[in-house]
Amino acid sequence: MIHVIATIELNEGCRDDFLKILNQNVPLVKAEQGCLAYEPTVDLSSGLPVQGEIRQNVVTIVEAWENLEALHGHLKTPHMAAYREAVKDFVRNLSVQVLQPA
Repeated sequence: MIHVIATIELNEGCRDDFLKILNQNVPLVKAEQGCLAYEPTVDLSSGLPVQGEIRQNVVTIVEAWENLEALHGHLKTPHMAAYREAVKDFVRNLSVQVLQPA
């Protein structure tokens, strides 16, 4: 199993519109072969002293895949191509961390 943390920095003021498109795509991703989890998240103020500033223009997707092959397949699906096209004007920056159990 591998984990993916996708951090999407959005242009100011478009988070709701972005989330609408993203959340329409989530069931398609979860139905993919090898997808174990695919959860869009936003920062929550926790009151913990170690938590950094709340990022209003960031969406983080927490993912789990059976293996790298499943992740690579995910990136090639037609629904992901359509999603990327639909959100391209909202996204300022994207970073991805691919992790394995220690």
